[in-house]
Amino acid sequence: MKFGVVVFPGSNCDHDAYYALKHNLGYEVCFLWHKESIIPKDLDCIILPGGFSYGDYLRTGAIARFSPIMSEVINFSKKGGLVLGICNGFQILTEASLLPGALLKNNSLRFICKDVYLKVKNNNTPFTSLLELGQILRIPIAHFEGNYFADEDTIKQLEDNDQIVFQYCDKDGNVNEFSNPNGSLKSIAGITNKRKNVLGMMPHPERYCDPVLGGTDGTLIFKSIVDFILK
Repeated sequence: MKFGVVVFPGSNCDHDAYYALKHNLGYEVCFLWHKESIIPKDLDCIILPGGFSYGDYLRTGAIARFSPIMSEVINFSKKGGLVLGICNGFQILTEASLLPGALLKNNSLRFICKDVYLKVKNNNTPFTSLLELGQILRIPIAHFEGNYFADEDTIKQLEDNDQIVFQYCDKDGNVNEFSNPNGSLKSIAGITNKRKNVLGMMPHPERYCDPVLGGTDGTLIFKSIVDFILK
């Protein structure tokens, strides 16, 4: 089982993801430089980390989408490889058309950095295989453009295909406007593609993999990936 963490100019959660995977969880992991046009053949999961790729110039994720490695990421996903985009990585996945929709500015027009609660809406994915349906996770967010948007037809398709994996909720699991930190439609915090091998999520599971940091709920997502691969 091996993870690869892509490093773009401006990534600032790449080392967080690497540390969580290697030191907190003990998995094999390597960095993948964004200019690489070839990736190791033994990778099982590629992570697009959070940060500000290319300084968020033009539009978040819009320039990173054209980095040479993204062609490999797209091909990897088409072959069934697992891809996890976290925060800026989620934005890049939508720009690369690996996931539908777009991430807009938070409705408060403010950067938000705090813990949020997530409700598991689909535990039948490689990323949630160890979670219970309806389980509540506490994981941090840190974004200015995390407001998920898509047209009505796309939202319906996401619902019909069980592609909505995480929704923002309160500590009791209630999904409403008060528990939605950024205005995302349907309180969406994470979605997959139809094939369920690509997940984009705004919260940062890598930041809650060590008790010293205040929580370990993020480990459940990475452990689910490993459990799925090794089955």
